[in-house]
Amino acid sequence: MTLDDAQLAAQLISLRDCLRWATSEFNVQRLHFGHGTASAWDEAVALVLGALHLPWDVDPAVLDARLLDVERARIVALVRARIETRKPLPYLLGEAFFAGQPFTVDERVLIPRSPIAELIEHDFAAWFPDAPPARILDLCTGSGCIGIASALHMPTAEVDLADVSPEALAVAKINVTRHEVGDRVRAVLADLFDGLEGQRYDLIVANPPYVDARDLAGMPAEFRHEPALALGAGADGLDIVRRLLREARGHLNDDGVLIVEVGNSDRHLEAAYPEVPFLWLEFERGGHGVFALTAGELDEHAASFV
Repeated sequence: MTLDDAQLAAQLISLRDCLRWATSEFNVQRLHFGHGTASAWDEAVALVLGALHLPWDVDPAVLDARLLDVERARIVALVRARIETRKPLPYLLGEAFFAGQPFTVDERVLIPRSPIAELIEHDFAAWFPDAPPARILDLCTGSGCIGIASALHMPTAEVDLADVSPEALAVAKINVTRHEVGDRVRAVLADLFDGLEGQRYDLIVANPPYVDARDLAGMPAEFRHEPALALGAGADGLDIVRRLLREARGHLNDDGVLIVEVGNSDRHLEAAYPEVPFLWLEFERGGHGVFALTAGELDEHAASFV
């Protein structure tokens, strides 16, 4: 017998019931997970807790709590939408977590998921052991998650959020207000460094578009809801990164550091610049394709970037 959504919701009595059912549905429908979760179970947990406005570390005793009719209906509707639209869950919930903080997101911005969060949580101490960087640039900021999380973890830092997309900056400004950091964080419309003339930073962090043409063509449906401007960057994924490497030194202080995420295009980058000593970073929670270069290294290899 096939149940309609109302009949189905009536049978999902507890939070535990909803988790089990959602996990089964996600497995049957073969959804792709890559926007903050890694499995059908993790996705079900994120959906159900998000729908009920419960924290990730909720007391497990809540699993057996009876749900209200309106709550069960909301969960069923979200599961249906996740399956039928293939929209990533953070877009359906309007929120994503990054570096332990909630950020407002919608389809104007990439969903936060960078491993750079781990560096933020440690105040970039590998490069700034004595004191955190005073001025930080979050380049290609999108939702503003990297720059705002940096400001929250390093309360003495001043941060610029730069993006070429006015739509993305509108979301970033929402998050600046949400986290009450407007006294130290500003959003700037800039095409990479065009729009940041005369500005210098101790740390430039960038998560630019870096997906190569082959990976872009093969992406699961979930990724096609994200802004194309934030993903693709030419045949080898390096169209933006090449320009970034050429121009970054002019905006770094002499003891500054550049940190850039290039994901799977790391192999293209090493092939393009075999003489450059990219420091590829390792992360406890997984992730790859993030490099660091000091201002001195950018100076030493400036001829390679011309």
